Amino acid sequence: MTHLLDLDLVFVTGKGGVGKTTTAAALASVAAERGQRVLVCEMDAKGALATAFEVGELVFEPTEVAPGLHAMSMSTEDSLREYLRLFVKIPLIGRLGLLASTFDFVADAAPGVKEILAVGKLCWEVKERNYDLVVVDAEASGHVVSQIGAPRVIADLVQVGLVRDQTQWMLDILEDPKRTGVVVVTTAEEMPVTESIELLERLRAETGSHPAAVIANRVLPAMFDRAEQPVARRVRSAMNVLVDEVGPGAPAVVEAASIIESRRAIGAEHLDRLRSAVGDLDRSGSTRGRSEELPIFTVSELFSRAHGHRVVTLVAEALDEEIG
Repeated sequence: MTHLLDLDLVFVTGKGGVGKTTTAAALASVAAERGQRVLVCEMDAKGALATAFEVGELVFEPTEVAPGLHAMSMSTEDSLREYLRLFVKIPLIGRLGLLASTFDFVADAAPGVKEILAVGKLCWEVKERNYDLVVVDAEASGHVVSQIGAPRVIADLVQVGLVRDQTQWMLDILEDPKRTGVVVVTTAEEMPVTESIELLERLRAETGSHPAAVIANRVLPAMFDRAEQPVARRVRSAMNVLVDEVGPGAPAVVEAASIIESRRAIGAEHLDRLRSAVGDLDRSGSTRGRSEELPIFTVSELFSRAHGHRVVTLVAEALDEEIG
């Protein structure tokens, strides 16, 4: 199996709120720490990636945020300007003016036009070998299929000519499992796991791209191992003894531990459901077209919903160990 960090292009997606941006930033950080030249790109331009690295506003021009690690924010207008300069040989200065208005009209009428400019920029960086790895903080799972699938949509609409040629080299990159992969981020909860399973089923069929890994974020560690669980149950049943022997605060501590363990057990059931679904997809080949099992990495809950560079560093350390 191609190692996750040996890919050229990695899209990171997941249901909103599962830690997608933090995971993308952490994955890029791991690659940079291992000596790779890395570009990480935020697709929705909401500023979350800048917050993750605790830097100023990111723009279309990549900014070095750590040694070997560059970050940028996608802009379709800047991408269009770069496309026209590179492929149509039109030197553009400043805003696009009338051309931008015309482009917006065409983009609103034709599916996939804005998306293909964004994805095309990323594929271009891969094609030119400007970076060893491009990590994409992609759209959330509800929109990522149309984002990654834009070149295929355009290719199906246009069978010959320049546009077809421009999309074909993108498809050659996007549909090669040795070059491009999709990382699906989830948490050990019912809705994120369900949405992740549905996304895995859609990716291969609708985009031609291949899932590369699933990362389960904020997984609660076990409070008690198998041998300790019967003891914990006996302790919970002897609250009065705890008060007399240990103190009035003991029952609260035991109750808190019990609640956490209950949450962890429920989360473990959801992760088991995810593993089972991934195993079924691997065996059917419906999403991957490869015989290897899709790896599922887990990151223990560090801070519930915190953000910032410290959290990115902690997640990066966990992923570095998980990925191996």
